[in-house]
Amino acid sequence: MTDGRRLGAWVDTIAPEDAEGRLKEAYDWQAQRLGEPTEYTQLGSLHPELVYERLRLYKVIDQLASGLTDPERQVVIYVTSVLNTTPHCASGARHKLRIVGVADDLVERIVADPFAPATGDPRLDAIVAYTATLTRSPGEITEADIEGLRAVGLSDADIVALNNLSAYFSYTNRVATGLGLRSDVPAEHAVGAAPQ
Repeated sequence: MTDGRRLGAWVDTIAPEDAEGRLKEAYDWQAQRLGEPTEYTQLGSLHPELVYERLRLYKVIDQLASGLTDPERQVVIYVTSVLNTTPHCASGARHKLRIVGVADDLVERIVADPFAPATGDPRLDAIVAYTATLTRSPGEITEADIEGLRAVGLSDADIVALNNLSAYFSYTNRVATGLGLRSDVPAEHAVGAAPQ
């Protein structure tokens, strides 16, 4: 068995070459697209069923059909991860923002004040402000916030997708940062980490 702390995380992990049973199944599932499981996936390896179920949920969140554009989705992930001070997840989202064509200066304007963004796009501003409040102060969300999202063209299904995307990444942010995973996501892992 290899050294369990090779990822730089604060907990032991099981290396892909040492995985068996359900854990090997989960690792192999993600490796179909990436060639190996991600550092984040390996964080849960002491609980194989947890690893598998997290990958299943990731797949659902990643493939959820909605009216949100790819840039809007990546902005939600990035804002959530930045506000949760999670460099690992934020770095992966930043790679994806570049891939989908979001300019660095727009990203900087968004994170400068995500609670009152001024991007020039009312829809994006409403999405970012909702994400910021949900991430930092979920108890402060009111029906008026939902009405504001509807007013800029989001359907209720889009709002549910937005909410779950930010909530899912708040969870992953807490897992990554809470267990010491502070590394940047390799660019090649930023796209394709969600299993198919």
